[in-house]
Amino acid sequence: MNAPRVLVVDDDEGLLKLISIRLRRSQFEVATAVNGNEALASLSQSLPHVVVTDLQMDGMDGMALFEAIKSRFPLLPVIVLTAHGTIPDAVTATQQGVFAFLTKPFNGDALIGSIQDAVELSRDAGIQFSSASSDEWREDIVTRNAEMEELLAEAKMAARSEASILIQCDSGTGKELLAKAIHKASRRCEAAFVGVNCTAIPEALFESEFFGHVKGAFSGATANRQGLFENASGGTLFLDEIGDMSLELQSKLLRVLEEREVRPVGANQAIPIDVRIICATHQNLEEAVAERRFREDLYYRLNVVFLEIPPLSRRREDIPLLANTFLESLKKETGTPRGFAPEAIKSLMTAQWPGNIRQLRNVVEQCAVLCKAPLISESFVQRALRNNANDNSVMPFAEARDEFERDYLIELLRMTCGNVTRAAKLARRNRSEFYKLLNKHRLEALQFRQLAN
Repeated sequence: MNAPRVLVVDDDEGLLKLISIRLRRSQFEVATAVNGNEALASLSQSLPHVVVTDLQMDGMDGMALFEAIKSRFPLLPVIVLTAHGTIPDAVTATQQGVFAFLTKPFNGDALIGSIQDAVELSRDAGIQFSSASSDEWREDIVTRNAEMEELLAEAKMAARSEASILIQCDSGTGKELLAKAIHKASRRCEAAFVGVNCTAIPEALFESEFFGHVKGAFSGATANRQGLFENASGGTLFLDEIGDMSLELQSKLLRVLEEREVRPVGANQAIPIDVRIICATHQNLEEAVAERRFREDLYYRLNVVFLEIPPLSRRREDIPLLANTFLESLKKETGTPRGFAPEAIKSLMTAQWPGNIRQLRNVVEQCAVLCKAPLISESFVQRALRNNANDNSVMPFAEARDEFERDYLIELLRMTCGNVTRAAKLARRNRSEFYKLLNKHRLEALQFRQLAN
């Protein structure tokens, strides 16, 4: 078995070195970081079994780092060290989910013992800590966008656990492709991946489709039939457009997730299930919960790990790559053309793309069918874009909302000189929620502190 890996974070480089030496002598593999941002960057590259962090640090302090880790990697244990520890601090930290809270000068044996307990917790949670760098799991996802790469790093780490995953994104951004990639990267990769669009199943057939039925359960039930949960046994069940499910069906789904068993329609006995749930929606489920259109208890059951796929308008460097990939895949059907003219690529990159990747593929298909020359010209692209046009004179709502949200956060950070606590209070949000918003828009509070100096 490989040595357990520990990430140690402390802005006192002397103490950082001493802790590292002690841990290596105890047969731990050690990575170090001198601040919270460096620690988060390290986590995106390689997931340790446990993080040990100082509480008092310049910039992002230990609790802010913990909150950022918790939002991205909810199963990763965090141990907090501090020379300023008090009983209330320890109680607050452990209530929020910190694995252990140790005061400096700490007892070396106590630290080693806490780390060993945290490692066991990580292993019991079923997280695999392979350092293999194979990208086979994500081979169908085409990107060179930094935001997408960060998302894929988070997705791979989430795949190693058994946590339920909620994917939120606009229509046409590739949520099922991401769900399949997560399945491939998980320990369930050899079992079935079963995907279903929740809006495609009539309410009257929900129980039969999801839970199955026995022969004679109702008119037309001429044989026993397995439901989707049984079909996905040992593997992954992907529930697309979960936000459009009625409250009554949400209740039935919640019961199954809590009891880990299904009862086929007409059956007397329940059947145990072993599936990993990945859900996706284009809706904002937090708003749906607030408006009582979505059950709060089901929301928290499904949203253990949250992933948001950026729209195509935020990953324009991917447009030529995607367009040429689609064109290559169409060659067998069309024979020609073989590429896009430079002006055609420029038109593709400056288009609005309210339909995201799905719309881009449709445009490429139209061009491939209509153009018989070796290169697709700008005129063919413009024609296909007109055929696919929505009203592009108005920015899509989701894009407008994101733009407002980002500008609002920037203004708060400028007003508070990067003080996240003050900014969160002004926004009437707790710090954990505020850090999630900053991470979503890739904003660093430290930059605003530096601008103030």
